[in-house]
Amino acid sequence: MGNRTFTMFKPDSVRAGHAGAMLDQIIKGGFKVVALKYTRLTKADAEQFYAIHAERPFYGELTDFMSSGPIYAAILEKDNAVEAFRTFIGATNPAEAAEGSIRAQFGSSIGENAVHGSDSDDNAVIEGSFFFSGRDEAR
Repeated sequence: MGNRTFTMFKPDSVRAGHAGAMLDQIIKGGFKVVALKYTRLTKADAEQFYAIHAERPFYGELTDFMSSGPIYAAILEKDNAVEAFRTFIGATNPAEAAEGSIRAQFGSSIGENAVHGSDSDDNAVIEGSFFFSGRDEAR
């Protein structure tokens, strides 16, 4: 179990103006932000980031959506960060997410569910490295 995870505030939540409220809740939830970036994925970036899903039927829709507007990318720190954050953000489907979770509050559908959270310690490192170098992280 690692102490870092990666997250992205997706274009739907940024477009709706929820990034500040989401970040506030994450910090109040005990996560330390060690890197944060406001950026935008190109279609090619989104395809590379989500290459693991390339054979899935939703891949094109996902990469179109993720390149449709700005996002916030962040590396968060907390004990057992990946599992703790996935619990904190709630189920992928906001309708099934626990009350008070990020997705229950700010997500509108499975496709537009406000936030991405790494699903393993290994993927947290890979995904964080996609956006940040070591010099970008506060120590």
